[in-house]
Amino acid sequence: MKKLSVSLPGLEMKNPIMPASGCFGFGKEYAEFYDLSVLGAAAIKAATREPRFGNPTPRVAETHSGMLNAIGLQNPGVDQIMENELPHLQSYDLPIVANIAGSTEEDYCEVARKISLHPQVSVLELNISCPNVKEGGIQFGTDAATAAALTKKVKAVSAKPVYVKLSPNVSNITEMALAVEEAGADGLSMINTLLGMRIDLKTRKPVIANKTGGLSGPAIKPVAIRMIHEVSQAVSIPIIGMGGVSSAEDVIEFMLAGASAVAIGTANFVDPYICPEIISQLPELLEKMNVNHITELIGGSWKECGTPSLSR
Repeated sequence: MKKLSVSLPGLEMKNPIMPASGCFGFGKEYAEFYDLSVLGAAAIKAATREPRFGNPTPRVAETHSGMLNAIGLQNPGVDQIMENELPHLQSYDLPIVANIAGSTEEDYCEVARKISLHPQVSVLELNISCPNVKEGGIQFGTDAATAAALTKKVKAVSAKPVYVKLSPNVSNITEMALAVEEAGADGLSMINTLLGMRIDLKTRKPVIANKTGGLSGPAIKPVAIRMIHEVSQAVSIPIIGMGGVSSAEDVIEFMLAGASAVAIGTANFVDPYICPEIISQLPELLEKMNVNHITELIGGSWKECGTPSLSR
């Protein structure tokens, strides 16, 4: 399985596969299905400065080829996460990506300062792209200067590398990527959900209490591929790609577009075994493609020979 290993800032991964934040909880439920140590890494649910109860229900709805969610960053707060949720992960050989969110720059910095010191945390994922909260989140993720300023402040207080999670709900995602890279980001996560809506024909009202929600699943995959393909040619930091991944072939496609690792989100709700299943299928797929090491694929759709370095 050495042909699957990937080395990124703060993340030594045995394979490029991880569950995406918000689709894995804190790992306890999935640990009942399989050994979490098979994963390359795992991104845990977003942590905020204070406990959050999230948005009113209903806040999840199925769509064609995907789902809408407006959870609203429900979580017990960073202190409880550090005390009660992270310790159980120490029994696994598993790098942890800690997703952090907030309403103000001070919120983000306080959460980053605290959770980056936890021994189970390998890197931070700066969530500036959640479309389902009124304050914070997306307000930091749609303006390049604002995103850069927040990234710089979080980097200054974090004891671990910082990956910035980008929103697709912008006119120029490459501008956003370049801005946070210049501000010191160690890597990017992309893409977060697309803003969407469904209306119930019987009630004539939105099916989600929040009215709008984040669209995820296979429906957004072509958007994710296009954006990663574009951004990866403009930046020099690695990308964790996500958005509609549900097969080993999808993983290969994301890496050819320019992703160095791949996060799986909505598919976990369809099949809780999806991550280990994809990991087990990758070696045979690489052999069929005459690929010696999976990192050779990174950026292969726009580079003549892919990427020879394990660090990119």
